[in-house]
This record gives sequence, structure tokens and C-alpha cells, in this order.
Amino acid sequence: MPLGNLTSQFFANVYLNELDQFVKHKLKVKFYIRYVDDFVILHASKKQLEKWRCEIDEFLKEKLKLELHPDKSRITPLSRGIDFIGFRNFYHFKLLRKRNIKNMENKIRQFNKKKLSYEKLLDSFQGWQSYAKWANSNGIVGKILGEINI
Repeated sequence: MPLGNLTSQFFANVYLNELDQFVKHKLKVKFYIRYVDDFVILHASKKQLEKWRCEIDEFLKEKLKLELHPDKSRITPLSRGIDFIGFRNFYHFKLLRKRNIKNMENKIRQFNKKKLSYEKLLDSFQGWQSYAKWANSNGIVGKILGEINI
């Protein structure tokens, strides 16, 4: 099944429902958020988070034949922000990922060098702007818009 396909998202949610039940009812995790195959658990104790990570890893391997991604499964302080569903999430605000800003800047550079059509830039920018509106990003959207030489 292709990644990003709506049926992939649906089946991921159905398949990982067992994980949700395990985390909420067996581990009794209070602050658990999952979107498709990404999830976040919040807790004040690093030791508790490490314990839960081991239990979740074991559950996924035994029951669902899945593994946590070794590079993406990490414990970080909320003050450093959590990379989740396309944003860097902090307690009271969220920022765009730097690589998404750089990708848009690269497309603008390509357009300014006449290597990308106006129509393709417009399509990309409109999609990017729709994504950016969900973050605290008014300053960066204006800055990016100012880089386009029309």
C-alpha cells in the first residue's frame, strides 16, 4: 500500500488501535497523542518515560510485529520542542520545521533563476502557505513572500 494513501492512514489507525488500548489502559498513560504512526507521550519523569518506552517496544514487537524507529524514538524536554506532525511543538506555540522553510526557499531560488515556472511555484507556495498557517509563522511567511521576484 503506498505511503500517504488515505487507506494507509485508515489501516494504520485500525492496526495501531491495540497500541492505543495498551498505552491508555495497561500503562495508564495520561498524556498520549497519536496521529497515524507517530505518537508522543508526555510525563514529568524521564525514568517513567524510559520504562514506558521499553514496555511499548516489547508490546509492538510481540503483538504487532513492529519496531520503534531507533532514531526517532527519543526522550526530550518539552522546552526544546517536540517534532510532531510537521511542526516543532512547544508548550504555548508551534514553529515550522526548518527543512520545510529551506525547501520553500529553494523553490523560490529556482523560480528567480528561471528554472521553475510561475505556475509550479504558485502551486508549491499555496500548499506551503496552507501548512504554515497552522504554526506561529506570520513573520516567516512574509519574509518568504518577499523573496519572490515577479
